Amino acid sequence: MKYINYLVVLLFAITLTSCTFTENIYLNEDGTGKFSIDMDGSGLLAMVPEDSIKSQKAVDTTFSFKDMFADKRDSIAKLPKADQDRLKKLENFSVRTKMDPADKQFLFTMFTDFKSVGDLQDAMATMDQVKGSSKGSDNPLLAAGGIGSNNSDLKYTYDGKKFTRKATVLKKEVLEVENDSAEAYKMIFESSTYVIKYHFPKRVKKVSNSTALFSEDRKSITIEYPFSEYMDNPDKLNFEVEFEK
Repeated sequence: MKYINYLVVLLFAITLTSCTFTENIYLNEDGTGKFSIDMDGSGLLAMVPEDSIKSQKAVDTTFSFKDMFADKRDSIAKLPKADQDRLKKLENFSVRTKMDPADKQFLFTMFTDFKSVGDLQDAMATMDQVKGSSKGSDNPLLAAGGIGSNNSDLKYTYDGKKFTRKATVLKKEVLEVENDSAEAYKMIFESSTYVIKYHFPKRVKKVSNSTALFSEDRKSITIEYPFSEYMDNPDKLNFEVEFEK
């Protein structure tokens, strides 16, 4: 299926160079909002010789996991019930890829709208876990999973007064199974950066992470962290945001 092949090739290409991963949340007063993970792999094109780039056309394409899974419904029907349930949680996500050889720009975004930040926790846990639970080349979970997998369960909460981001590292046995893979990714992403950019409907009073930077109106925060360290210690980016009354 063309979407799956395209996504696999794209993700492999991204891993060949350092990237900037940006986790965005735009939160509304009622708890609804928008979520995205952006991966900037423009460094990849910077490594390609000019002569090779000149013949390449610009690409700007968007597709949804829902459409991708619809095309693979026969294969999905053969999966274990647990894997089918995981895929179901990803149906609301879409993917946009933008590559402009002339400007040496290569961007990848996975995004969705949400009715509550609590709805995101299952989707994020799914993205972390499907890689390890999926076997077989025809399993679409292999194409959908493994983006920034760090063996953790990430959850968000928001009650109007506080916002929390909490990753819980999975039990040691799981980490040992994935150790070889984790080490390979650590080397690949050693010079990459993980950036958090959250935008809130209220002014922020304080953030438990001391490295957080505030926007001028104090409604947005930015936190940067080395990607390899985030992979090793995802709970280091746990924090709580308290809003002004």
